[in-house]
Amino acid sequence: MGIAERKQEEKQEMHKRILTGARKIFLEKGYEQTSMRNIANEINYSPGSIYFYFKDKSEIFHELHKEGFHLLVNQLKVLNKVADPFERLKAMGRIFIQFAKDNKDYYNLMFIVDEPQKVSETGGFKIAQEAINQLSAVIKECQQKGRFKGMDPEYFTFMILSAMHGICALFCTDRTTSFVGKTNDELMHHGYECFVALLEKS
Repeated sequence: MGIAERKQEEKQEMHKRILTGARKIFLEKGYEQTSMRNIANEINYSPGSIYFYFKDKSEIFHELHKEGFHLLVNQLKVLNKVADPFERLKAMGRIFIQFAKDNKDYYNLMFIVDEPQKVSETGGFKIAQEAINQLSAVIKECQQKGRFKGMDPEYFTFMILSAMHGICALFCTDRTTSFVGKTNDELMHHGYECFVALLEKS
C-alpha cells in the first residue's frame, strides 16, 4: 500500500471513529449537551483535530442521520421485486420495525433525539424524503388496486408512518415495560400484525 492510500485509509478510519464516538455521546447527553470537546474526549482525540473532519456538531449529527437513513432505505429496496403493492406495504412495516430492533442507536438519532436546528431549516435530507416517498408511492399503488378508497394518500401515509414509528419509539425509549408478561419481540410483532389486520379490512 502506498503512502497516499494509507493516508486515505487512516482518514476514513478516523472519520468512522468520530461518528461512533459522537453517536454514543448524542444518545447519552442529548444534542444540546453534546460538544465537540466531549466527542473528542470519548475517542481520546484532540478537539481541534476533529475540525479537520467536521465543521461542527451539527454536521456530525446530520452525517449520522444520513447513515441511518441509507441503511433503512437500502433494506426497503429489496421489496421492489414484490409485485403486489399491498404485500409490499405490509413488508415495509416489518422491515421498518426490524430496523429499529437491530439499530436502536441509529433509530433514536433519526427519530427521537431532538436537534434545535431543525432538518427543514438546513435543506432537509433527500434520503429521508426518499423513504417517505417510497411509502407514499406504495400506498397510491394500493389505491389503484382498489384498497383504501376515499383516503387522502398524504394523510394515510402519515398515519401508517405514525403507527410504525409508535411501535418503534416505545421500544427504543424503553416504554414497553408496562405490558407485563410480554416481551419486546411479542409486543412489536403481534402489535404490528394487529395493525395489518385492520388494514386488510379497509
